[in-house]
Amino acid sequence: MSKSTFLVACVGKPSAGKSTFLNAVTDATAKMGNYPFTTIEPNRGVAYHGITCPCARFQKSTLCRPRHGHCDQGKRFVPIEILDIAGLVPGASQGIGLGNQFLDDLRHADALIHVVDVSGTTDAHGKATVGYDPSDDIDWLRQEIHAWIFHNLMRKWPGTVRRHLAIKATPAETLQQQLSGYGTTLPVVISTLEQAQLTSPLDQWDEDTVHRFVATFLKVRFPMVIALNKIDSTAADQNVSKLMRKYPSEQFVLTSALVEHFLKTLRDQGYIHYREGEEDFTTADDDPAAGLKPLDEKLKGRLNNVRDLVLFRYGSTGCQDVLSTIMDTLHVIPVFPVKNIRNFASEGTPQTDGIFRDCVLIRSGITVREFAWKMFSEAGKLYHTAETVGGIQVSLLSVDMFPGQ
Repeated sequence: MSKSTFLVACVGKPSAGKSTFLNAVTDATAKMGNYPFTTIEPNRGVAYHGITCPCARFQKSTLCRPRHGHCDQGKRFVPIEILDIAGLVPGASQGIGLGNQFLDDLRHADALIHVVDVSGTTDAHGKATVGYDPSDDIDWLRQEIHAWIFHNLMRKWPGTVRRHLAIKATPAETLQQQLSGYGTTLPVVISTLEQAQLTSPLDQWDEDTVHRFVATFLKVRFPMVIALNKIDSTAADQNVSKLMRKYPSEQFVLTSALVEHFLKTLRDQGYIHYREGEEDFTTADDDPAAGLKPLDEKLKGRLNNVRDLVLFRYGSTGCQDVLSTIMDTLHVIPVFPVKNIRNFASEGTPQTDGIFRDCVLIRSGITVREFAWKMFSEAGKLYHTAETVGGIQVSLLSVDMFPGQ
């Protein structure tokens, strides 16, 4: 596993399909079930974010051997870690349904995937029902995470303000110290204050001001993508349209985690050729020379339904699109560090071991020097120059790090 791997947490109510999504996009085998609290302890798995590999650009795909993840004909799959948080329910911030424990599990996530059941067949507690409005889930889940952070801040607020005045710290410094348990940094707090347009002294803040700060902090510290799951269900179209009208600024991705998991299972069993994120698969009937197992009539019927209800209709199962959208939201770019810019060999390995061995996902805006420290810790101070394709020298203070360079 690469040291730079991002951690993304799946959140949502019980039975929304979080564990199925985890199994669909990772190598995990989380317990799945259409009943509340299938997951109690958080499950972890490694997903693979698909990007274009520079081996295709330089027509050297046969030599590409990633140290982490894999490369399929110029399509690079880079590992990111996915955490499946146990189902949250209304009142979680007050401890209902072991809510405080579950909320605590997501503190160190870089971003959140809210898995929403758009079939309307499970209520807010994950119990079977008919005609449930999934927009309610979007509202109460964000409110619960907001309330969790707000109450944690307000519980210590008088002491926080007294200490702030005594040591004459800046508001950002004081708030960063109080929010350090959420894995936040000073730049995140500064960005939050700027976006919320909060300039008044901390001792003048009332509860409404703290609410305003927390609402903005959530967007900055925990960016969220909403996976509208179970799109192959009967009521999905109506509910998806309603959600998009009601929340025009939210980032929605249409998904069917169960279909993705089904396709990957059949692929692993040798019945189909299928690559994550693609719009179709290949069977023995499609290509008799592919060496695939023959399908019985039942499997053929299920796969025809998959094509009709999901792949041909939406272009994919949407699961890889969720990962791509999360990475875009985090402003993540891939960097391919090599020891030799002319033959693309990596540090510590000869070219005979393959090229482009390493791919590191970083946030845009990081300097070359910061990248060196991130990769090599103390040894980063020994780096005095960097070079990119074409022999171009790059300043260690440069932030112009683009994919493939």
